[in-house]
Amino acid sequence: MRKTMSLALASLMTAALLAGCGGGGSAPAATAAPETTKAPETTAAAAPETTKVPESAGETQAQAETFEPATLRVAYMPNMGSASLAVTAREKGFFEEMGLNVELVEFQGGPAEIAAMASGDIDISQIGHGAHALCAEGEAVIFQIDCTSLADAVMGNKDKGVNSIADLKGKKVAATSGTSAEIILNLALKQEGLTVDDLELVEMDANGIVTAMISGNVDACATWSPGTMTIEQALKDKTVWLATNQDYVNQVTFPSSFITTQKFADSNHDVLVRFSRALQKAADYRNSNIEEVAGWVAKQCEVDQDTMKATVGEGNWTITSDFLSKALEDGTIKTYYENQQQVFIDGGRLTEKVDVNNYVLFDVMKEANEANK
Repeated sequence: MRKTMSLALASLMTAALLAGCGGGGSAPAATAAPETTKAPETTAAAAPETTKVPESAGETQAQAETFEPATLRVAYMPNMGSASLAVTAREKGFFEEMGLNVELVEFQGGPAEIAAMASGDIDISQIGHGAHALCAEGEAVIFQIDCTSLADAVMGNKDKGVNSIADLKGKKVAATSGTSAEIILNLALKQEGLTVDDLELVEMDANGIVTAMISGNVDACATWSPGTMTIEQALKDKTVWLATNQDYVNQVTFPSSFITTQKFADSNHDVLVRFSRALQKAADYRNSNIEEVAGWVAKQCEVDQDTMKATVGEGNWTITSDFLSKALEDGTIKTYYENQQQVFIDGGRLTEKVDVNNYVLFDVMKEANEANK
């Protein structure tokens, strides 16, 4: 059952219905928070036990892993980029194999997820590109890469006189601050010699953006899938796609990741490794069975299956266990996060470089990858 969380900080953030692989900047839906069963730090950190399997005729002795059970509350956002890996790990039984009982809790943005982790209501979160700036600022640590995003877009309504990025000058444009969609908007504006000061920028959550675009209350927007699909289906030939991640794929990489607090990581290293092992197995399955996974995600997020399946091309799902093994070794994954940080610096979100080793736990990814082999 999908669960939704309400937080004290929700008043500082706007709720959204849909967030992309690169999303993160709005508050969770305002409903009563479920009671939390948190993984005790001492239990979660316990090292796995092993049980020996007796030898049988001519076979060498093997070992079957058993683990101290741990319960985790994991935040996700209702889209393919954010939910697909954890949902796959659950559906395929990979969490169970690792002795993990995982409760998925829906949020509408990365900053709200991080706030929930800080309060202890959530143990682990999946975030899109935008919220990674908070990790660089020390509010959370990354322990597993998920995918890279192709889900963000700047869209306009032709009936409002918008046919190009240049036409956005003086127009009412809806966006959610702190998200990767906002970054795509800024990159597109910069290319045209414009800034957000040239627009009538309207801060909205993703749900509000969809409604405002369809009703005509705004002229254009910066948002992500599957909201982009809903807007296009409603506006039909009035829709104009002004910019997407694809336009800047050679300039920036927008990774999404699983994160936790430094405190939780310090006390629960083994649990993070086990969680990452499940995710890495799930990544292999997702890459080869993306349509099936989209159906699972649609059910989890209570979204029409055709709408969800229409978004499968908006993420790079090829970060499999084999790719990860090589990319960790040759520094490719580290480069993803370094390039991502540079985007934040260029956009003024961060003022100076931070060593990515300060907030990316590459050792957890490597240990999980090696253990699965």
